[in-house]
Amino acid sequence: MAQFYSAKRRVTTRKIITLNINDLDPFGQGVARHEGKTVFVPGALPGESVEAVMESEKRSYATAVVKRRLSDSPERIAPRCPYFGVCGGCQQQHASVALQQRSKAQALARMMKHDVDEIIAGAPWGYRRRARLSLNFLSRTQTLQMGFRKAGSADLADIRQCPVMAPRLEALLAPLHFCLSSLEGARRLGHVELVLADNGPLMVLRHTAPLSAKDREKLERFSHSEAVALYLAAGSDKLEQVNGETPWYQSGGLRLAFSPRDFIQVNDEVNQQMVAQALTWLAITPGERVLDLFCGMGNFTLPLARQAASAIGVEGVAALVEKAKYNAEYNGLNNVTFWHEDLEQDVSRQPWAAQGVDKALLDPARAGAAGVMRHIGELAPSRVVYVSCNPSTLARDSAALCAAGYALTRLAMLDMFPHTGHLESMALFERR
Repeated sequence: MAQFYSAKRRVTTRKIITLNINDLDPFGQGVARHEGKTVFVPGALPGESVEAVMESEKRSYATAVVKRRLSDSPERIAPRCPYFGVCGGCQQQHASVALQQRSKAQALARMMKHDVDEIIAGAPWGYRRRARLSLNFLSRTQTLQMGFRKAGSADLADIRQCPVMAPRLEALLAPLHFCLSSLEGARRLGHVELVLADNGPLMVLRHTAPLSAKDREKLERFSHSEAVALYLAAGSDKLEQVNGETPWYQSGGLRLAFSPRDFIQVNDEVNQQMVAQALTWLAITPGERVLDLFCGMGNFTLPLARQAASAIGVEGVAALVEKAKYNAEYNGLNNVTFWHEDLEQDVSRQPWAAQGVDKALLDPARAGAAGVMRHIGELAPSRVVYVSCNPSTLARDSAALCAAGYALTRLAMLDMFPHTGHLESMALFERR
């Protein structure tokens, strides 16, 4: 096709600007100011000057791409993972752990309008005891990809190592990929989940078509040779335990059994410290009645029950309530009761609330606990600990608690996911 010159056609080049980075947001982006506007610069660190090109501009902020660093921060480090910058799992491996923690603590303090009193952290590497890896069979090359999504893409970063995973799980990546690639049904696999329980690792393999006898045999051989409990998931609501014991982990010195699909905190070391800190902040005395809302399988409830006269756990998922009851019985705790209730309804009118509570703990999902906040004042606990995986909903619910007569007295940043943008926290509120 012939192309004709148009006098109106202009070739424009985006202007290269110099930016001085003065902050780091929780997602690992450098933050600068340019012509009165906040500019987010992925890959840049506070104290650095960069030459960059504006990528997108909104009314109040913009994003820019680094073309050249003019100076390096003393807190810039070499990423440990060879996939960093391609894999979307981590965003901050180029920053020192101290800088990561400091920037997250500062962001939390700004959102909560309260100083962060402490940072609860564990080992920054090898901390993930759970990882879900996507599987994708490429018909063109007849190869199986296994890994995490690329940054800003639905494509997979095909990985064989991951330094944030628990070493025992990371060691499984190469032999697991080799095993799955050899299956006749490799093109009909969905994902594989690896979990490190205290009694050993397990894997859950999602497959979208029935496995042949030969493939099942290969998977069982792999599970025995690598000492991994094997679960097969033919559907989202089906789980077949092929071999291995029921997994369990410890919380506050107690043993909690769980299903491979149950939620457990990914970072065991931080979880142990978090539970201990919650007990300290609540300052439970032997005669008190303590409430745990969004209790799951008893991660906080059972340690609370060891210190209180009685403990109540309330959860909206029936299967978790049954698991919590089993865990209480296994640990010989007779002073704890668990309830399956809708936590969006008026909790002060639910059966367990009739006798009142002295102290309370909440550990909601990312959506927060708006339904509970409307009624927490009617329960009138003297102290409330709120564990949060979303600072935005913590800030919203904190305002409701303060309006109900409570004051925020302690705030901790939980470094549950080093090198990532996840910002978790824990707050103590005391009745005025």
